[in-house]
Amino acid sequence: MPSALKCHGLPSTTRTIRTGGHGLTQTDPIDSNPIASAVPVLECRSLERRFGGLVALTGVNLRVERGEIFGLVGPNGSGKTTLTNAITGFFPPQIGSILLNGRDITGMAPHKVAALGVARTFQNLALFNGMSVLDNILLGRHIHMKPSVAKTALYWWLGRKDEMAHRLKVEEIIDFMQLQSVRDELVDSIPIGLKKRVELARALVAEPSFLILDEPMAGMNQEEKEYMARFILDARDERNVTVLLIEHHMDVITGICDRMMVLSYGETIGTGIPTDVMKDERVIKAYLGGAHAAH
Repeated sequence: MPSALKCHGLPSTTRTIRTGGHGLTQTDPIDSNPIASAVPVLECRSLERRFGGLVALTGVNLRVERGEIFGLVGPNGSGKTTLTNAITGFFPPQIGSILLNGRDITGMAPHKVAALGVARTFQNLALFNGMSVLDNILLGRHIHMKPSVAKTALYWWLGRKDEMAHRLKVEEIIDFMQLQSVRDELVDSIPIGLKKRVELARALVAEPSFLILDEPMAGMNQEEKEYMARFILDARDERNVTVLLIEHHMDVITGICDRMMVLSYGETIGTGIPTDVMKDERVIKAYLGGAHAAH
């Protein structure tokens, strides 16, 4: 598997980098943000979220353009998951607004946000043990399913066609994520790297236009990380998915993200192109520690 953890810029001109004898097509930016559009996929304006006396987010502004892989980083407890929960409707902000493709979704219920083309994975695996890989992925089709008593009672005439269509989409994603060898295995019997891949497959089978990935590479070794990075890039390039990526692995963020934002104690302390943001002294101090900042 060629390494995907190299500089991967915004869609523009292409070049091929050789890594270990394999070719990996990548792109080079020709200006600061060529994919910027009048209406971004996601825009968060001055978000604030409190839990009692704890300020989890304050004054957070975020803009994710169509076709971007946008990185979100920060120390543990900095507000990353709170921000994604605000976007997806689990814990709406008390102050501020959230726009999806120009539409205000602030406070919208999670299932309604999902119906607008938003899918996510979770920091802790949210798979169903005791079910196969295929069945776990099939659950991601629920927003496209329209069950009824009539379809159940008259399955062979009314329900079978729909189920076959959903299963075809699942098989397509299984092929895309290279999960053919474990498709019938119980999900609790496969390694953590494959479990993370199954969770991404379940999100992709919903056919989202905007995908939120909450630490999809946690617990992975280097080879598994490179595979996952490649799948994320392919999801953007081949399936037209815009990605908000939360990660602690900085080689991943600098390698595949077009832009990034850093949170610390619920506040934004840096945003921009990853290589530039990581040179910011406030980011180095907050994320890497004061000893690194001193050097």
